[in-house]
Amino acid sequence: MNLSTEAVLDISVGGMTCASCVGRVERALRQVPGVTAATVNLATESARVAWAGEGAGEGMDARLRRAVRAAGYEPRVAVAGPEPEIPAWKGFGPVAAGLLLSAPLLAPMLLAPLGLDVMLPPWLQLLLAAPVQFWLGARFYRAGWLALKARSGNMDLLVALGTSAAFGLSLWLWWRASAGGHAGHAAPHLYFEASAVVIALVLLGKWLEARAKRQATSAIRSLQQLRPEVAHLVGPRGESDLPLAEVMPGDRLAVRPGERVPADARVLEGESEVDESMLTGEPLPVPKRVGDGVTGGSVNGAGRLVVEVRAVGAESVLARIIRLVEDAQAAKAPIQKLVDKVSAVFVPVVLLIGLATLLGWLLAGVGIERALVHAVTVLVIACPCALGLATPVAVIAGTGVAARRGILVKDAQALELAHRVDTVAFDKTGTLTLGTPELTALLPVGEGDEAGLLGVAAALQAGSGHPLGLAVLVAAQRRGLQVASPRDVQALPGRGVRGVVGGGEWAMASLRWCEELGVPVEPPRQLQDEGATLSALLQVDGTRMVLRALLAFTDQPKPHATEAIAALRARGLRVVMISGDNQRAANAMAARLGIDAADVHAEVLPADKAAVVGALKRGGHVVAMVGDGVNDAPALAAADVGIAMAHAQGGTDVAMEAAGITLMRGDLALVAEALALSGRTVGKIRQNLFWAFAYNAAGVPLAALGLLSPVVAGAAMALSSVSVMANALLLRRWKPADPKG
Repeated sequence: MNLSTEAVLDISVGGMTCASCVGRVERALRQVPGVTAATVNLATESARVAWAGEGAGEGMDARLRRAVRAAGYEPRVAVAGPEPEIPAWKGFGPVAAGLLLSAPLLAPMLLAPLGLDVMLPPWLQLLLAAPVQFWLGARFYRAGWLALKARSGNMDLLVALGTSAAFGLSLWLWWRASAGGHAGHAAPHLYFEASAVVIALVLLGKWLEARAKRQATSAIRSLQQLRPEVAHLVGPRGESDLPLAEVMPGDRLAVRPGERVPADARVLEGESEVDESMLTGEPLPVPKRVGDGVTGGSVNGAGRLVVEVRAVGAESVLARIIRLVEDAQAAKAPIQKLVDKVSAVFVPVVLLIGLATLLGWLLAGVGIERALVHAVTVLVIACPCALGLATPVAVIAGTGVAARRGILVKDAQALELAHRVDTVAFDKTGTLTLGTPELTALLPVGEGDEAGLLGVAAALQAGSGHPLGLAVLVAAQRRGLQVASPRDVQALPGRGVRGVVGGGEWAMASLRWCEELGVPVEPPRQLQDEGATLSALLQVDGTRMVLRALLAFTDQPKPHATEAIAALRARGLRVVMISGDNQRAANAMAARLGIDAADVHAEVLPADKAAVVGALKRGGHVVAMVGDGVNDAPALAAADVGIAMAHAQGGTDVAMEAAGITLMRGDLALVAEALALSGRTVGKIRQNLFWAFAYNAAGVPLAALGLLSPVVAGAAMALSSVSVMANALLLRRWKPADPKG
């Protein structure tokens, strides 16, 4: 057995400010021996690192953190449990100080058009600007110096160089004026206001970014807060409270009215309705009775429940959902590769443009003062903050709103690709239909009574989890039949089951298996036209199989399935149904759902569904496969976008692992919602990247031509980052279109 030794670690990284920082941290992590992949997300300020190798894991955590620190950034310890709510004013102190100190410096510029001359003396300008430059701006010097040591560049380096040049130019002009005998008020214009205001505006922009990031990641905090802190353990002496961390599988817990369910469990006593909206997006409470499963984090209604714990901690559904959303938000969308390539060379190119601006204006004969001011403006306006935030913050906002709708996006690639889907393939049973077929007819062939044959069929299906097998068992139970214990049972996926019942060998077979076995079957045409699924009960007679009965099963389409398919077709999408049923039965169900007969693939074995998906992809078509995540895993993986439907009978776990997108409830309307949300998210990414690139493409030439001042450049730089964040956060207001128009 080949066991993979690959491991993954998430590290919180402090001090990153732009796309260049992201690239530097990634390069530093990838240089650690054993690391196979490293992805850094500026919006979440986190790094995800994968490594492989027998001994690579020993001390890897420490080595990775050292690499982050050596690159000039701060490795932080991730906080376990729900993130604390941060007050809106948190971190505003330095911003307020910078704005207060800069305001008097900016006032003369603002009042000059009104004919008011309130120019401050140089010594007062220095007194106001120095704390901003060297106290509040110390972070830019530290980060810029570390970037230089690493032979790289980032936003901090550009801000440090630009403001230092403006500050130094002001000192030099003041000294030259004093040496020339000028009085204080007659001194030439100084640029202390440029250095101070730029730093204050950048700090303001970063504070606004931080607030926007917290809003973007609110989905994770909302999910984390679903965990109650205390559970009520039911023991021999009654109820006692204990911390949630001490709850174990098998514990009996009491859930009082209005409380959150502490863990995934099964109801032992009581009846109630449970609100699962934060987990599934289902707005209506779900009735729960003895034997039903409940999910940790859901809210109990008016009834008291006693439940038996099935899963806790990392194995719970809530923990998996949180992990899935975190994975998607930490991942990079494929479009981010373009940003990474640009940011790798962006800062060095800006430095060269700044130098060229300085030399160009000097050659034009304008003097060192104006030349340096124009060069400073280039450095300030070109900071690539917006470029680094454009994609990740849109992905975070998109996956967050999706989670609230009951749509879990496993990776950013699925989110980016889904809007390009032109073909949607559905599994039939359990996806388009309720997945709970009923045995509607048992037709004996030749000898044998109906009850006896039903008993044999039920014995073959004892312990089966297949929907048709469950339908046989339910029918036998309703008839009050005693089900015998079978021997040597063998299940053949997509074909049927065989085994020994009583003294003979029997098989319950699909019509396809009957054909392979050479058993002639003439199913009633009426049953097939009605969409019934047919199975045959066969008895082994020597070396041949003999047909003893035909069993007819009917399943019903899911509520609103027809409307959901109509909505997809209204978007111009081709809708395909893949079924293991015979062609006539599959066509009958497709007709009820509004799917063209030409788009029905029938008599398809589970293992062959992937091949059907592959055929649909030919010609450049982008295919989404929608299945229940249990026996459709190969087809989900073969599709461009796999969409799994979680369900209560254990499919949730498999669904989360099998597909790029998981629908937490069986509402087919979520398929169209997922595709629409993908389109909206990608649209936001493209808008953000356009404005980030356009901002620099327009701003740098204007600065180089001397049409902007450093103060305006600083404001524009801060505004670009905030506008990108605000544009992405508009996704949080997204709602699906009303199918009724």
